[in-house]
Amino acid sequence: MARVGVIDSGGPAEDLAQARAFLPDGTSRPAWPDLLGHGTIVAGILRRGCPEAEILHGQVFDDKPLTSALRISAALRWFAQRPQAERVDMVCLSLGLAADRAPLRAACALAREAGILIVAAHPARGAPCYPAAYPEVIAGTGDARCAWDDISRLGPALFGAWCDSPERRAQGLGGASLGAARLAGHLAREIRTNGRPATFAEAVERLAARASHHGPERRRAPDSAS
Repeated sequence: MARVGVIDSGGPAEDLAQARAFLPDGTSRPAWPDLLGHGTIVAGILRRGCPEAEILHGQVFDDKPLTSALRISAALRWFAQRPQAERVDMVCLSLGLAADRAPLRAACALAREAGILIVAAHPARGAPCYPAAYPEVIAGTGDARCAWDDISRLGPALFGAWCDSPERRAQGLGGASLGAARLAGHLAREIRTNGRPATFAEAVERLAARASHHGPERRRAPDSAS
């Protein structure tokens, strides 16, 4: 089995029995229905990639796509501090913050010490994004070259994956968040088939071994006007 924690806006009704919502005042409560739909989409991508995955949600959004490092940190600590028999193998964060925050950095370190792999969204290019830019966090993004089963390696621990991009579909909802979800699905399938990687380095090696593209996308420049 692969156990996956999802830190997002919640999930489908069938996932909510054990899910927790983490509030701005530092408290938590049972999760409410997903008001944004994003976490439900992430869970759907994960399950399509690994139908056997057991998904547990940490809800950090309300009815707007706004959250904080403190809420995300609280969700990460909850996953890290669960009894070992109930602990997830991996946490997927299809989100990112522009600034490095000490509580988030500390929560990621706690999760890693608990043996939890972290996959977080990061733009393929541009400024650092957190928690994807922290040490021993696997960064995931969308890559238009990638069909459903493909992975691209874009950096030492930055991987691209399918993201429902318009290049592969007439109308698509693309981006780093879906690419990270798909990458987490690849890793969940790897855990389901071969067991949890012993280390972060082993997880990176397993993903790299499956990569069908290396280096960034090379987009053709638009034709100049004649």
